[in-house]
Amino acid sequence: MQKKTISEKRFWFQRLSKTSLRALHILGIIGVGGGILLGVDKVQWLNYWYLAMTTGCILMLWEIVRDWRWLIQLKGVLTIVKVGLLSLFVPLANFKPELLVAIVFLSVIVSHGPAGLRHYSIVHRRQIDSKKEIKG
Repeated sequence: MQKKTISEKRFWFQRLSKTSLRALHILGIIGVGGGILLGVDKVQWLNYWYLAMTTGCILMLWEIVRDWRWLIQLKGVLTIVKVGLLSLFVPLANFKPELLVAIVFLSVIVSHGPAGLRHYSIVHRRQIDSKKEIKG
């Protein structure tokens, strides 16, 4: 099987695009986190919520389109768990700070955990390698 390579120009475009999306996502999370943890009126941090949700969805879609196996690797599974925790913001509104802390904790594990953990497939019960990632 022949490895598909991309041009350096395309690599840098994709790398900077993903890094920019991730930076905007983190900015959104910071705004939402500050609002929730400090008990600020929702109107003041709602735009950060929209930013975090939009960029988060785009980043998830990016990963799924790049390689569907992301959905069965722990990095994808834990991201879906984070979305599930987000959905609890409505029925468990009094626990938003605790839910947010759990989501951030899972985010750190997904982002900074060893490759053997992040790439572990819950289906195969072992680490599976994905297509070449564009870091960012």
